[in-house]
Amino acid sequence: MTETADDLSAPLGQDKPRRKRQLRLPFTAMQLLAVLLLLFLVTFASFAIFNKDPLGGEPMTRIAIREPKATDEKPAASGHAGESRQEGKHETKEAPKQAAPGEQKTVTMIDGSTGARHDVVIGGGEATDKGGAASAPPPVMAGIDPKLLEKSRYGMIPVIAGDMKPFNVYAADADRAKAAKMPVVAIMIGGLGVGAAKTTDAIMKLPPAVTLAFTPYGSDPGKLAERARAQRHEIFLQIPMEPYDFPDNDPGPQTLLTSLSTDQNMDRLYWHLSRMQGYAGLTNFMGARFIATEPAMQPIIREAAKRGLGFFDDGSSPRSIAPQAAANQAMPFGKGDIAIDVVPTPTEIDRALNKLEATARERGIAVGTASALPVSIERIGAWTKTLGDRGILLVPLTTAMLKSKSS
Repeated sequence: MTETADDLSAPLGQDKPRRKRQLRLPFTAMQLLAVLLLLFLVTFASFAIFNKDPLGGEPMTRIAIREPKATDEKPAASGHAGESRQEGKHETKEAPKQAAPGEQKTVTMIDGSTGARHDVVIGGGEATDKGGAASAPPPVMAGIDPKLLEKSRYGMIPVIAGDMKPFNVYAADADRAKAAKMPVVAIMIGGLGVGAAKTTDAIMKLPPAVTLAFTPYGSDPGKLAERARAQRHEIFLQIPMEPYDFPDNDPGPQTLLTSLSTDQNMDRLYWHLSRMQGYAGLTNFMGARFIATEPAMQPIIREAAKRGLGFFDDGSSPRSIAPQAAANQAMPFGKGDIAIDVVPTPTEIDRALNKLEATARERGIAVGTASALPVSIERIGAWTKTLGDRGILLVPLTTAMLKSKSS
């Protein structure tokens, strides 16, 4: 046994002191801290990668949504306000606002080219609209002869009563004897009823002889149409019809389509007819494909004739079968000659108006169409003020249609 120097110097008779063992860790404190930090980073990265919550990291507030209690009260008829889209523009729609059964449903239409937002009402009657939303029938407008209305499942629609036809009853007053002896011009402003400001401008700033055409959309197109008739404008109803580039270019809810059956299109037509009253006739809203498709268009013309309405073709489709179809029904018919504001600048609008005037002198009748753009209203208003001095008579569209039929 080997002895150390310490063993030799230790006192005899006493046990040598035991040496305490020190616990040695396999790593330092700094190494432990680094490992813990690494574990934390791995855990956080895994959560961020595999967590599927799209709002992760965003502040959120949770609120309770309670269904409104049903009541026995009937929804009150409300006043509404409401730009319609022109051919070539496409609009997207947001989700409809919630409404109790029986009320109108409102969607916000967004003009794809300008970003303008407008409230539009869809649906009506006991049936559902294109999106399946039920809504109440529009109220009957003031000054409407009840004998010229019949009830449909969507609301009141025009009908013949004896010798009375809506086309004759709701045509604006005009000196037809004078119109028969001199060149006449008629102008129809379309796309009204959606956009209260522009509709009101057309109603108030244009002479009564200018005919106004309303789309079936808007919060309450009937209220604005009522105001137009109070200012002695005659009104037409625009029927949304399928264009060639549908659905990229969509006229709106309940559009008449060549792919639908006659019964389906007729049901949609009744929805449009019920949106207002007091119109003398119908006109196409877009619809280059539909108006050129005879199996689809013929039943619409027949129905319009059966209900005592006229039909106006805006002239945008060169292949339209509407002239022949209307002639077969011996109904009042007209067709647009010149689109006044295709290029919406003062210079081009004035040039189109001069062309319209020259056409009237050459043929005796000329019909122009335009939209309710501020520049269009301003230039047309200025042009009509001196038209009579140049030997041309401004007449409502119905007067021009009757003169065309008799000539």
